[in-house]
Amino acid sequence: MYRTIVSSLTGLFGVLIFIGGAWLAVIGGSWFFILLGVGMSGSAFLLFQRRPEGLALYGVTVLVTFVWSVYEVGFDWWALSARGSLLVVIGVLLLLPPMVRSLHRPEIGWARYDASSGILAGSIAVALVAGLYSMFLSQHDTGGVFSDAQMATNKTLETGVPDGEWQAYGRTNAGRRYSPLDQITPANVDNLKVAWTYHTGDIRGPNDPGEATYEDTPLMIDGTVYVCTPHNLVIALDAVSGKEKWRFDPHLKQTAKQTTQHLTCRGVSYFDGASAKPAAAGQQPPVTADSTTKTEEQRVAESAAEVTTGAAGVPQNVVTGQAKRGDPNPVVNHKTTAAMANLDPTCIKRLFAPTSDGRLISISAETGKICPGFGGDDGTINLWANMPNISPGSIYSTSPPLVTDRLVIVGGSVNDNVATTSPSGVIRAYDVNTGDLVWNFDSKNPDATAPIANGQTYSENAPNSWSVSSYDPKLGLIYLPMGNQSPDQYGVGRSASVEKYSSSILALDVNTGKPAWVFQTVHHDLWDMDVPAQPSLVDLTIGGTEIPALVAPTKQGEVYVLNRKTGEPALPVKEELAPSGAVKADTTAPTQPVSTISFKPPPLQEKDMWGISPLDELVCRIEFRDLYYKGRYTPPTEQGSIIYPGNFGAFNWGAVAVDPNRQIMFAMPVYLAFTSKMIPRPDQYTRVVTKEGGDVFNENFGAPYAAKMGAFLSPLGLPCQAPPWGYVAGVDLTTGKTIYKHVNGTVRDLSPIPLPFKMGVPGIGGPIITKGGVAFLSGTLDYYVRGYDLKTGKEIWRDRLPAGGQATPSTYLGSDGRQYLVVVAGGHGSTNTAAGDSIIAYALPKSG
Repeated sequence: MYRTIVSSLTGLFGVLIFIGGAWLAVIGGSWFFILLGVGMSGSAFLLFQRRPEGLALYGVTVLVTFVWSVYEVGFDWWALSARGSLLVVIGVLLLLPPMVRSLHRPEIGWARYDASSGILAGSIAVALVAGLYSMFLSQHDTGGVFSDAQMATNKTLETGVPDGEWQAYGRTNAGRRYSPLDQITPANVDNLKVAWTYHTGDIRGPNDPGEATYEDTPLMIDGTVYVCTPHNLVIALDAVSGKEKWRFDPHLKQTAKQTTQHLTCRGVSYFDGASAKPAAAGQQPPVTADSTTKTEEQRVAESAAEVTTGAAGVPQNVVTGQAKRGDPNPVVNHKTTAAMANLDPTCIKRLFAPTSDGRLISISAETGKICPGFGGDDGTINLWANMPNISPGSIYSTSPPLVTDRLVIVGGSVNDNVATTSPSGVIRAYDVNTGDLVWNFDSKNPDATAPIANGQTYSENAPNSWSVSSYDPKLGLIYLPMGNQSPDQYGVGRSASVEKYSSSILALDVNTGKPAWVFQTVHHDLWDMDVPAQPSLVDLTIGGTEIPALVAPTKQGEVYVLNRKTGEPALPVKEELAPSGAVKADTTAPTQPVSTISFKPPPLQEKDMWGISPLDELVCRIEFRDLYYKGRYTPPTEQGSIIYPGNFGAFNWGAVAVDPNRQIMFAMPVYLAFTSKMIPRPDQYTRVVTKEGGDVFNENFGAPYAAKMGAFLSPLGLPCQAPPWGYVAGVDLTTGKTIYKHVNGTVRDLSPIPLPFKMGVPGIGGPIITKGGVAFLSGTLDYYVRGYDLKTGKEIWRDRLPAGGQATPSTYLGSDGRQYLVVVAGGHGSTNTAAGDSIIAYALPKSG
């Protein structure tokens, strides 16, 4: 019985591998799997006949597979395990006494191990020794250290933010994610302990969209930590004890699940009104007030009116733009600067909180109460004002606005790939005190920056800026990471203005909203490679000259270092040839810009395919050969294309951390391949890639094609490409050289069995750097917050989190004199990490 079961199993695998191998060979792939299938099937046939030579044949098959595997991938443990683990397990089963005994005469009562079993045992021993050897190699790591001199650099920096506070998403509007605190060092970071934990009570619910996520970076000002939640609650906590001071509930009007792509809050913005100035007096006339100031309840009731549906169940305004647009006029209550002198004293310092139902609310940082006068008595601006084609959830702000000494500047997230009649991606600047509209930048109408007139609407489907912006007050420029117009994967009909501003870094004059310069990171973007991250502003010494620089990470893996005054590259950028082959009527750009600092992956090859066994690896090899792939920037096709890196991005909204003293960048590059297939649409309205009653994402109503996209996965749901999928890296920004790059993260929370194998896992969320020489990161898809020695990039501390930590942490100095690290662990809907509601603060033990 034992012999029958094990032989049958061996034969079954052999036949399946042979069939798959023949298919792979026919479409131009490796012939090896045919030989592997023959070896396994032949061994099984001999074993069924009670012939010991079956063991010998299996041993030869294992040995040949090992030699072939080393030839393809070297001594890479994870790549070798995909090819050999199943074979070794079956080989061990074949060597057990029940099998060996069954191959000899019944009168012999013991197992007889002979030359055949010896060949098999020897082959397995070779494979095991080689596997053990490969486990101790780090062939994917790039070793290196920053010099002692560079690590000791200590310039005096003027930021306008107290050293112990974290006042903006990137700590300051320069977006560096760098803290000048040095209490925590590589020598003592291992002593960090949980100081307090707070639970927000805001948990992902069944009626939330799939991308309901915790992405918040906590602020700390004047001894208070400020956090926001996916449902836009704003909560103030005591920075030392973690006790709640107040909470603000915007009474979010739940938008339609099928048309809301994200439910998240990356943070709130802080403003100290004691230093406020009038908004660009005389340069742009503020928009005149509406004669009637509407209450918040009236505004929401009108703007979120129920969407009508057509015969196909598709929201009609998503397709045609003809349903209700909401309030056509800005809800403003214009006041003079003198009138602001009567502002409630508790609103001198205040927070600006965006919501997913299209509002921007001003609340007191001291009490959490509404600050009347910003937009109206309800302290609210209607971000759906003057918007075309509004439907619930079609546009909202997921990122904190940029706040200057006189303006609050807001972009917005427009749903990707729903329709060609999306709302506008306009960027607007409001008076920080009154909420009056000061200027607006519509990338389809870039010269018309004066406030839009009442009753008019912005350009539909204009490229947007959904991430976080940066600001240089000395140059008077704000820097915006720009996205695309929908659909992302089809570029026919884009105007010259759309092509100019899509997937770019845009510098606008803070007083007028006029473009100062634009640098495009992807030409004729067909991949959803919008610039996802806040640019980091830092003065760099390059070639002996100090340059006012900007560091901008991108989804495609390029990190551009630009002169932030002119937009010219501070480190060289060259154009490289890019693949062709777009769908009918579309084109591809002949070249794409490549930076000195590049984390572009090497092109995928068939040998890079992976699985937990030869079977699922074989399926991935077949898929690789069936899909269209010509390297990075392979265009989407009707055949189906591999997009690598995928639109998850080598970098995303978590950005990078930049040390302005040491001129070092610390980053978490991610490598995941995606697939993209263009599906011809029969008409504008019929659903092609979604089901009736569900969401409408990727339908691209109004375009010739819908898009079917997702990660490039095996039948078991694992990435088809071999690990590692995630790293940490350190870069010298003065030269553009990557000093180290280390595999980062384990599969403990990604596999059915919690195995702590260090495979290098993906992540989303960003790092921070401290003057103490420690970088912190919690974004990996295993549930840990980690500390790294900035000099070497080595992990030197970690602690277990109760849920996914896909947010960027922050650090501050408490009133008790201790440096705190605060981490948000609430999970991320699109990465399927465990949901939670924890805010966790760490600190070194109290002295004495």
